[in-house]
Amino acid sequence: MAKHNRRYKDSVFVDLFSEDVCAKDNFLALYNALHGTSLDASAELKPLRLDRVMYMSFRNDVSCLIDNKIIVLAEHQSTVNANMPLRFLEYAARLYEQIQSPRDRYLRALKMIPTPEFYLFYNGREPYPPSDTLKLSDAFMTRPAAPSLELYVRVININYGRADKIVSSCRPLAEYSAFVEIVRRHIALDSENGFRNAIKECIQNDILKDYLQRKSREVMNMLIAEYDYDVDIEVQREEASKIAFAQGVERGLEQGIEKGLADGLHQKALEDASNLKRLGIAIDVIAQATGLSAEDVAML
Repeated sequence: MAKHNRRYKDSVFVDLFSEDVCAKDNFLALYNALHGTSLDASAELKPLRLDRVMYMSFRNDVSCLIDNKIIVLAEHQSTVNANMPLRFLEYAARLYEQIQSPRDRYLRALKMIPTPEFYLFYNGREPYPPSDTLKLSDAFMTRPAAPSLELYVRVININYGRADKIVSSCRPLAEYSAFVEIVRRHIALDSENGFRNAIKECIQNDILKDYLQRKSREVMNMLIAEYDYDVDIEVQREEASKIAFAQGVERGLEQGIEKGLADGLHQKALEDASNLKRLGIAIDVIAQATGLSAEDVAML
């Protein structure tokens, strides 16, 4: 595919299916696996890319205009976010703004637009079914029988050994799945040399061999960038959790002290009221003097 404002530190997923010299072949293989078609290299395919400065909803996304459709692919390496349909909706709106003339929306005649399709490739470590579907309407506060607006996101598990059958029918995706698994294994064994060793093993076993031989250094940089990003997010979450816990403890102590003081003052008022009552002081006078209710004084 042609280069479209290539961003620094693209992910391997994005590079394979959108940026690399073989990206068109890889994307077509994936499209055919998803649709049961057999489009070849003669098919017209136009990559779409939103400006990262303007839109940061996805890190690992690939969007293409093909066969009268807008195909949006996103790789997700953490827990599947139930709000992904809303994020895809916002993303699609900006894609339509990009491909349609602003004047088209004011035409009297119906202006046909490409059909959108949304796919989320789950590559996280938590257990997840081979496939699932997320719906925008699941987030609606009310549940009409026929929502005025709906959006479906097809979630496909691409984890090695737990993947959806789509993965086995698309060689680039199957090899990418195996590649990720090998990288994880080597990083767990040797954090310093894990990426290099993983790339070496993949080449030896004909997994993304041509791609990795051509771009081993660039792939190393992308893996390091992704790893640094994931670690950064993990550290920030841990830090936020610790801060929230500390703040909770502090608030708890403050509330405990306040409650203790209040309880102490109340007990002192009860003792004073009891003494005054024994002296024969009127209940309403005692209540006014101690701040207790007349009912509380009467019960003493």
